[in-house]
Amino acid sequence: MAFRRVKEEDLEIIEDIRSNEGIAVRSGEERQKHRIKVPKKIKINFLKVNRKYKCDTPLTPTHLLEADLKTVKGTADSPGDSEVERQKRKHEMKVSDKIKNVFFRKRQKNSKTCETSSGIKIVELNLKNLDFIGNLDQNVVEDEEHPSGSTEAASAEDEENEIFRLSVGIHDSSSEDNQETLKSDLTSVLQGKAQDQCWNEVAVDECPIWSPEKCRQVKTQLKIVVEERMKNADEKENKADKLSTYLKREVCRMGKQVQKDLLRVVRNLRECYPPDFDICGTYAQLYHQAFSTRLQVLARSKISFEDCLYILSWIVDYYPNDVLKHKELEEHINSSSLGPLLPEEDLKRLEEQYLTYKENEVRMWLLTALEKEEKKWSDGILPKQMDEYYYGNLAVDVVQLVDGTLRGVKAQLRCENKAYCLLNQLDGFLTSYRKSLEELVKRKQKHIRKTLCANLVDIHQFRDYVQKPEHPFSEDTRAACLSTLADLKNICHKYFLSRIQTNLKPLYCKVCTQVWFARHSEVVEELVKALENNNDSFKELKPDCREELLAELHVEVMIEYVTQMMKRKLKLKDKEQQEAAAEFICDDNKKICSVFAKVGSREEWLCQILPKLSEILRLQELQNLRLEITTLARDYPDISEQHVFALLNMKTNFSSPDVCWIEECLSESRGTLDTESSTSFFSKVVIEQDTNLYEQKRARGPL
Repeated sequence: MAFRRVKEEDLEIIEDIRSNEGIAVRSGEERQKHRIKVPKKIKINFLKVNRKYKCDTPLTPTHLLEADLKTVKGTADSPGDSEVERQKRKHEMKVSDKIKNVFFRKRQKNSKTCETSSGIKIVELNLKNLDFIGNLDQNVVEDEEHPSGSTEAASAEDEENEIFRLSVGIHDSSSEDNQETLKSDLTSVLQGKAQDQCWNEVAVDECPIWSPEKCRQVKTQLKIVVEERMKNADEKENKADKLSTYLKREVCRMGKQVQKDLLRVVRNLRECYPPDFDICGTYAQLYHQAFSTRLQVLARSKISFEDCLYILSWIVDYYPNDVLKHKELEEHINSSSLGPLLPEEDLKRLEEQYLTYKENEVRMWLLTALEKEEKKWSDGILPKQMDEYYYGNLAVDVVQLVDGTLRGVKAQLRCENKAYCLLNQLDGFLTSYRKSLEELVKRKQKHIRKTLCANLVDIHQFRDYVQKPEHPFSEDTRAACLSTLADLKNICHKYFLSRIQTNLKPLYCKVCTQVWFARHSEVVEELVKALENNNDSFKELKPDCREELLAELHVEVMIEYVTQMMKRKLKLKDKEQQEAAAEFICDDNKKICSVFAKVGSREEWLCQILPKLSEILRLQELQNLRLEITTLARDYPDISEQHVFALLNMKTNFSSPDVCWIEECLSESRGTLDTESSTSFFSKVVIEQDTNLYEQKRARGPL
């Protein structure tokens, strides 16, 4: 800083600026407006120099600056200098150029006469141009450290020029050559921060119009620059010109412009601004707002699915990941403070449009897949075979389609749970699949057995997919799908098992008859051989499908066996016959279970039923018999009194009152039984009995 004392008597009026200096001669009235009071000869004592300027010769308080405005020459004198040396240090400058630079760079305006007070004026000098006009060009701020409401300290025009130069610098900041100029202009504007603290202590009406706090328009200029760059972003330059729709090109060019400009800010402009200005965050916020504003306009128009998907892709993926989390930008930008690109209502509408489209798309894909499968059936095309068993591709294709779509939709939506509604389409597909399979069985088409073998593989794969907990079906959808899949499996099983049962029915009829009792070994061996032959015919089934089918066959064989027992075709008169029959039943049980164990049946609980029934035939004492029947009812809650009556009816040495007493004991104990199993078996055993006989025996009651 340098100080200068100005006396009123030393001032003279510069009458005008001649046209030979580059400015037209003005009229007397107009000249009067532009007269500037300056001293004829100014002597300046340099007490302090702005630290950003350098001078080759150290200055002392005795160094003087002499400016002769008539000759427009400035001379810096120091004690001991010769006249020749002083002449060498003279600096010539055209007054008109400097005046033009200060007053006419932004626009030609009338300037106000600025009168100096008789007090001391503080002037900041730029030592690059040690002349008075050079100081005018630097827009020096006088008396700002000691503001006074009664004295107007500087011209508002100077502040406007300063802001104008700054705006030009900001607009031209894309060029590396202009970045030093920008840095200098920013320093000039932002250095008023300390003086703003002084003005805070002055009344509002006394605060000058040129206060730096009021004139600081850096962010406003930045916003203008950002909006212009976003508006004028080039499609070809941002590689958006080859996209198929206008909306895609518009979103792409703006999004790429945001990334490109933010990278330029971080790489080049960041150092031009003070650290506390947070220029990276400021630019990021301005670009975010400009991008968001344009996106809202586009999103609220009537757009296609492709455009909807493209906007969502930018919002969910490209913008947060490729732009904000770019490796060069992430550490300089706080993306969490920017907010969403679209308001909630706009984003929700886009997500609903996208999700509805994907639901319809998946539904059509599934129906197409089923139609292709039906055509294979009708054309009699054999399914593929691998390792001696047949398999289909329907489940694989459908699961991949649903899974792939689900992953894609989850990636486009903020809430993943919304995507899971796509799984509801699987329920409708399985229902259609069941109808198609029922029609196939009715038509009895060529290769139907092999086709059903392949479909069982598909059904198992569908069931595994639905049952897995990582596939988040709703409880209702999961239950509905599993129920439909159970129906599909039963359609296939029924086709296979019905034919086996038709072959076994003549053999069942011999069980627990007089023929069976007389030639037991022969009857049971015939049954076992028939079971083994039928089991071998299922080698075309995939192993896990075959095990499940044969397990169901095991259940049906045991049901048929027990049903034959309770038809009362065999009458056991005494203890010896009853014990013999019990032994035959246990032997049959071992052989039957052995056959199914060989083919992989794991229904071990079935092997306990016949031994327990044979024990009832063997026991003779009523109390022991009642205890055994009570235990049987505990293990198999679905056994009825009619089942018990049919079983006891084989023991002809038991009276009707004895049978009724045991039944009544069973009825009384059912309420206190702690059932250990919910296995259903006896409910599948259908008894064809003489109801009248049963009621008559119950009417007699116990003895």
